[in-house]
Amino acid sequence: MTAPMVRTPVILFALASTTLACGASAAPRPPEPRKSGPPPVRSADEPLVRYPIETDADLARAIREHYTKYEYRIPMRDGARLFTVAYVPKDPLHTYPILLTRTPYSVAPYGVDAYPSEKNPRVLRRFAPSSHFVKEGYIFVHQDVRGRMMSEGTFVDVRPAAAKKGDVDESTDAYDTIDWLVKNVPNNNGKVGVWGISYPGFYAAQSAIDAHPALEAVSPQAPVTDWFLGDDFHHNGAFFLADAFNFHANFGKPRPEPTKKSEWKRETEGLDIYDFFLAMGPVSNANERHLKGEIPFWNDLMAHPTRDDFWKARDPRPRYRDAKPAVMTVGGWFDAEDLWGALETYRAFERQNPRNENVIVMGPWRHGGWARDDGDRHGDISFGQKTSLFYREHIELPFFQRHLKGKKGPPPPEAWMFETGTNTWHALSTWPPAGAKQATLYFHPQGKLAAVAPTTAEGEDAYISDPNKPVPYRAKPGDSIDASYMSDDQRFAARRPDVLVYATGELDADVTLAGPLEASLWVSTTGTDADFVVKLVDVWPADAPEPDPNPTGVHMAGYQQLVRAEVMRGRFRSSFERPEPFEPNTPTLVRFTLPDVFHTFRPGHRIMVQVQSSWFPLVDRNPQKFVDIHRATEADFTVATHRVHRTQKHPSGLKVTLWRGTLPASP
Repeated sequence: MTAPMVRTPVILFALASTTLACGASAAPRPPEPRKSGPPPVRSADEPLVRYPIETDADLARAIREHYTKYEYRIPMRDGARLFTVAYVPKDPLHTYPILLTRTPYSVAPYGVDAYPSEKNPRVLRRFAPSSHFVKEGYIFVHQDVRGRMMSEGTFVDVRPAAAKKGDVDESTDAYDTIDWLVKNVPNNNGKVGVWGISYPGFYAAQSAIDAHPALEAVSPQAPVTDWFLGDDFHHNGAFFLADAFNFHANFGKPRPEPTKKSEWKRETEGLDIYDFFLAMGPVSNANERHLKGEIPFWNDLMAHPTRDDFWKARDPRPRYRDAKPAVMTVGGWFDAEDLWGALETYRAFERQNPRNENVIVMGPWRHGGWARDDGDRHGDISFGQKTSLFYREHIELPFFQRHLKGKKGPPPPEAWMFETGTNTWHALSTWPPAGAKQATLYFHPQGKLAAVAPTTAEGEDAYISDPNKPVPYRAKPGDSIDASYMSDDQRFAARRPDVLVYATGELDADVTLAGPLEASLWVSTTGTDADFVVKLVDVWPADAPEPDPNPTGVHMAGYQQLVRAEVMRGRFRSSFERPEPFEPNTPTLVRFTLPDVFHTFRPGHRIMVQVQSSWFPLVDRNPQKFVDIHRATEADFTVATHRVHRTQKHPSGLKVTLWRGTLPASP
């Protein structure tokens, strides 16, 4: 077969500074051959990934294409080896900072050839603080903490500080890990940041204790802090039953040897948790009927019903002193798990490190929502903007870029705080903000609420509390705690006879609360113990428009939006270490703090406070008899009448931190 003719294209060249002899035309010069080898050198200021990362598939692709995975077993000072994964940029010409997260939940997928996939969004979204970091280029390091998954050693929940020099704890493990990483991981620039959400947030904060010199920046996000006073499993000594049960029934199972497998299955799956836990009866039945005594930390929970040395040793806040790295604590106003921990971690670092860079960010988010969704709404409540995207791009990324890559930029404000109600970000120099002052909303007859103390000699409101008919934590049934309860409509509760309701009239102007709240209740009871739940509620006007878009189909007219709620186990009113009974029918002061708020009650809205004595099954039932609740039997649960006093001698109310506006002065 004759080869076909190939027409050679005519190529024109511009020949600069060329002299042509005798006016003859120069022969065209052939094109230079394409050079082989690496692509053009990328500037250190340019992003590692040059295409947009907008979807989970984009993120998974970027990790596969631009990072090489390594697996290590890093030795600790006591010889235990911790399983660690590093994803290193495929760029030998530049060095990169290390961004470390230490987790008890698994660093899956395991195996150097297995990369995070869009088929498992939960794993993918834990890979980095956000896709911005993958695009910019960091060395991402994930570690199974001691005794979890593939790491050696023994796991201890919220491990206490080492008892003596030479012992190990989470801060020493973080130090040894960082020391090994900067000496062994290729192409690192010698700078390390640590971050984590929830339990990994606890490990992030621990890394700042006696920190390694290479550790420049730490971001504890919704950090587990104190499991007796305010996080996860107890609030003011009251046991958060449903969360503790479902979490430890899975996470708490013993791991006799390293494993890559992790299985989570709720005992309550497909069931209504209110009915499930009511049918279970006293908390003492949990082991007999379900857990079989096989969950060590559940057994610890049952064995330590007061804030004894077991719990004090697990409060890390006293150790957050002399911190050298910059610290940015992040939390969500609607975090149903570790709202308290974020606020208290910030305060602990701030109080003990006044000259260090220590800042806080609080947005309108559920637990971890700043990293896992757009942050444009919580439950029925819309914020009209994608708050999480703003945080990731304008707050979180610049913090690490400045400290780990030396990128220029202004230092962050002391507090990036999102104000709900007006739905506005604020960059504040202090938290609470300058000019905020204390004021009190007092309870008055006929359910009135006003900023003037009662003057009468008599006055009380009574309700009957029946442990067999506890107030549900939300109206809608479900097989697990729905975090939307943190902003839910409270009309279902206000209509119950065992819930007291106090409210102002319609407001004429904005009223902004910014900071902690304190409930001050003068109560008496026919029993010898009681819980008291106090809720701050924003009542929307009858002509409130519906949100647009409206994915939940909510009607906002008359909506009673929960702004903040907290429980106090009455026996701990004077001491968490030494509980004491109530003397029946004797007025007694119960005072406790509710976590901070930053909320504006708009004109036409009303401020409401609700008081109740059960919040089930979020909180276990109080027998209303002074017994060890963890060992109580059915016979111990009694009906009691509780009274909230509102007299000149015994005024009850809610102390608030008022920043702007005027509280109603007349009931």
